[in-house]
Amino acid sequence: MKIFPTAQDAENAFYEALERADLESMMAVWAEDEEIVCVHPGRPRLVGQEQVRESWAQIFSGGPQARVHVSQQVATSGMMIAVHSVIESFTLLAETRGDARPMPAVATNVYLRIGAGWRMIAHHASPAPAPAKAPEAPRDPGPKTLH
Repeated sequence: MKIFPTAQDAENAFYEALERADLESMMAVWAEDEEIVCVHPGRPRLVGQEQVRESWAQIFSGGPQARVHVSQQVATSGMMIAVHSVIESFTLLAETRGDARPMPAVATNVYLRIGAGWRMIAHHASPAPAPAKAPEAPRDPGPKTLH
């Protein structure tokens, strides 16, 4: 069993396993608990080791598919729990030679400190909203009348 001394170590291992499409390394990050929860973008909630493992097996079935860049981390932690909110930017490997635009997602990762170090207990990712448009210039509402 791998030991992750910090929640950040577990998070780094999670994203490394994701990029390599390495199921065993991915599952080494997760707590061995039937209460773990995973939500992939646009997909239903998965609960427990069996469902979470099967989802990653399906995702990884084609081998490494994308590079992921994690940014804008906001981390909150205590002695036993840590919550990380990040922006994930995926670039498909098949598109790395062209004008590929990263596919952003917003993710929340929750880690629990157990006897063997830190383990993931929840991962919830959602498609990131499109960047906001620049604000339009205000329209001239005409003269104001005060009463």
